[in-house]
Amino acid sequence: MKSMKVGLLGLGVVGGGTWNVLRRNAQEITRRAGRQIEVVCVAVRDVAKARARIGEDVCITDDPYEIVNDPNIDIVVELIGGITTAKALVMLAIENGKHVVTANKALLATHGTEIFEAASAKGVMVAFEGAVAGGIPIIKAIREGLTANRIEWVAGIINGTTNYILTEMRSRGLSFEQALAQAQHLGYAEADPTADVQGIDAAQKLTLLASMAFGIPVQLSRAYVEGITELNAVDIAQAEQLGYRIKLLGITRRRAEGIELRVHPTLVPANSILANVEDAMNAVLVSGDAVGQTLYYGKGAGEEPTASAVVADLVDVTRLHTADPGHRVPHLAFQPESVVDIPVLPIDEVRCAYYLRLSVNDQPGVLAEIAKELSNAGISIGSMVQQPPDQGEASLTFLTHQALEKNINQAMLAIEALPFMRSKITRLRVEEF
Repeated sequence: MKSMKVGLLGLGVVGGGTWNVLRRNAQEITRRAGRQIEVVCVAVRDVAKARARIGEDVCITDDPYEIVNDPNIDIVVELIGGITTAKALVMLAIENGKHVVTANKALLATHGTEIFEAASAKGVMVAFEGAVAGGIPIIKAIREGLTANRIEWVAGIINGTTNYILTEMRSRGLSFEQALAQAQHLGYAEADPTADVQGIDAAQKLTLLASMAFGIPVQLSRAYVEGITELNAVDIAQAEQLGYRIKLLGITRRRAEGIELRVHPTLVPANSILANVEDAMNAVLVSGDAVGQTLYYGKGAGEEPTASAVVADLVDVTRLHTADPGHRVPHLAFQPESVVDIPVLPIDEVRCAYYLRLSVNDQPGVLAEIAKELSNAGISIGSMVQQPPDQGEASLTFLTHQALEKNINQAMLAIEALPFMRSKITRLRVEEF
C-alpha cells in the first residue's frame, strides 16, 4: 500500500522528537497504521544544522510554503509554534486538501473554530493530541473513550512548569523567584516564563478540553486566568497546616446557568490525587455521569512525550485517510452542527469555597466584625485559624463554605474598609472534587 507522505514544519524539541520516534519505531508504527508513514521533507531555519542531524535521505528546505504547496505531501505536521505564521501555513495546507497534525495549543485556542470549520469544509482532519498535556492521551479519552458520558467537569494540572515551581515552594520552602530560577536551570521554564506562570498556557489547553467536553466553541477570550506570581510561602505553609496543597488548576464545569472556564491557584485536600501530583508532571480528572471520575497522569511536556502524541495523531490520520469525512471522529467530539454556544460564566458567577487570610490589629471585637460582614454577604465560615500575635498584629485565616464569587468580593471590600485591617485580604479558591 502507498505510504503516507509527511511534511514536517520544524525540527526543534518536539519536531526532533517526532523524527526520532518515527525512525526508531518505524516497523511498529507501520504495523499499527496499516501503511508506512514517511517524512519526505522538513522545513527548518538552519538547513545545514538539520542536514547534519537527519542525513541526506530527506528533502530539507528553509521555505515552509514549499511543503504546504507540495501536491505529493498528504499530511503537514506543524511544530513551529506561534500563531500568525503557523495559522497561515495551516490554513493553506487545509485549502490544499492536506491533513494537519499540530501541537500548537496557542494557535488552536485562538483560531481553532476557524481552522476546524475550514478543515470540515475541505474534508480533511486536524489532529492535536500533542497540544494538551504532552504525552497524556487526554484528547482521545474525552473525544472517543468517554463519548457515552455526559461530562460534568474537567479539572487538572496541565502546566508542568508551574507544578514544579509550586512543588519546590512547598517541599523546600523556596520563594517563587528561587523556584522559577531552578525551573529555568532545569529546562522546565523558558527564559520568558510569562505564558506558564501567568496561567496563559494552561488556559489555552483548558479551552480545548472544555470545547470537547461540552460541545461549545473554542473561546479562550472568555476564560478567567490567574497565575501563581502572587503566591507566597506564607499561604503555601498555611494551606499545608489546614490539610491542603496549592496547585494551579484548570477547571471547567457544567452548571445550569452555563459553563465555568477558569485557571487559578487552588487549594485541594492534601490526601487527594491532584494534591500528590508533584514536580513537572500533569494530571487531569474527568467526571462523567456514567463512568464517574477518571484520571489521566503523565509527562505533560518534553521531546518524546509530546512526540508520542504527535505520532499517535499521524497513525490516526493514516488509518482514517480513506474514510468518508462524515464518518470520522469530529474535531471537537461533537458533530459540527451540534456545537452550541452555551454561555461561559464570568468569574463573579462561579461558586466554590474560599481561603481568606487577613492581617489585623490584635484587639477585641475583630472576629465579631469580620463574621458580621461575611454573614451580611451570605457567606458561612467553615473554619478559622489564628496565628499567635506578633507586635500587635494578628493573622487570621478563614475557610468558607461554598459561596458565589461576587458575594466574596462584596465581603472583602467591606472587611478591607474596617479600621483594624493591616493589609489587603489574600483570597484563594478551594475545590474538593
